[in-house]
Amino acid sequence: MVVLYGYDVVKEALIDQADDFSGRGILPLFRRLFKGTGILTSNGETWKQLRRFALTTLRDFGMGKRSIEERIQEETNFLVERIRNTHEKPFNPGEFLTHAVSNIICSIVFGDRFDYEDKKFLTLINLLEENTKYQSAIQTQLYNFFPTLMDFLPGPHQKMLKNVHEVDKFILEIVAKHQETWDSGCPRDFIDAFLNKMHQEEGNGHSVFTIESLTRSTLDLFLAGTGTTSTTLRHALLILHKYPKIQEKVQKEIDHVIGRDRSPCMADRSQMPYTDAVIHEVQRFIDFLPLNAPHAVIKDTKFRNYFIPKDTMIFPLLTPLLHDSREFPNPEKFDPGHFLNENGTFKKSDFFMPFSAGKRICAGEGLARMELFIFLTSILQNFTLKPVVDHKDIDIAPLITSAANNMPRPYEVSFVPR
Repeated sequence: MVVLYGYDVVKEALIDQADDFSGRGILPLFRRLFKGTGILTSNGETWKQLRRFALTTLRDFGMGKRSIEERIQEETNFLVERIRNTHEKPFNPGEFLTHAVSNIICSIVFGDRFDYEDKKFLTLINLLEENTKYQSAIQTQLYNFFPTLMDFLPGPHQKMLKNVHEVDKFILEIVAKHQETWDSGCPRDFIDAFLNKMHQEEGNGHSVFTIESLTRSTLDLFLAGTGTTSTTLRHALLILHKYPKIQEKVQKEIDHVIGRDRSPCMADRSQMPYTDAVIHEVQRFIDFLPLNAPHAVIKDTKFRNYFIPKDTMIFPLLTPLLHDSREFPNPEKFDPGHFLNENGTFKKSDFFMPFSAGKRICAGEGLARMELFIFLTSILQNFTLKPVVDHKDIDIAPLITSAANNMPRPYEVSFVPR
């Protein structure tokens, strides 16, 4: 294993030598869970074709276009209404945010959103949340060191495997329904588009487009599209209700640019540098995936006078970039000024890589950015976040889990209508 520490070395590897470092390092647990057939954990030609297909299809179904924006706006209306029905009673917004964010990827992948009370939907979300907890267990971590032994021992890692199997069954049911009603001339969603591709490649014995790679790719998109954005929003609300002045400043910008009578849209973002800076600072500060997803070199590689053998696992650390004190003075402090010029305009930073960089950059980056902006501005357009404890007692430091994700501490907050 090789660890890359610092902006210069990470940029050199992931951007300047992007092809060499474009492999996915597969930990034994992920090999067992995902079998190397989806977008996230595949390599070589399989990965290239599945990723290219996913990006094209997401674009066709509106990623970066109008239709997906409308879906997010529609879902935001459901979320705002649901929050309104809490009648200012303090609660942990995590579940509401997870359901709303998950529905966006569901509408793209499965063709429809789920009702918040839908039993199958709730079961699915519960399985994912259980797995997030199981990831942190010591037995799960040990699996990566002693996979053969751990296969025979009981523990949370076995429950995790069982849960993924349940999610697989759920996806296969949806795929079967799609196959019954499939019309090649009118694809409704990602699954239909994938079935079209399978149909086109029917005579190709080496095609990477199979039912297995369909279920795995669907699972990858569902997992990635549910957890990271909803967790980032949970962090954002925790931070904003600790700092009422920052919240107030965002709300002033929302009132000035958008007002109270229409839904926020992506065209507003360019006129809202402070809000944009706050969202960037949330992502920088929380450092959601400190270790990054593991990469691998796809061939024997010469790098900075070192020889790295083919298939060596590479960890390009994100924390040293997002918390670099030369780029972000006082990196441990939450400060939207890290992304603002002196005249108040938005300031870009090459060190800002929460989605990683290079060939393996997150395929859903555009979708995630859209969701973060529209969900957060819509919530603050309609509500003021009121803490249930003194501001000084709110701890916004992320909880570091052994699953290598930084999670927000549990909290409750009141949403007061504006």
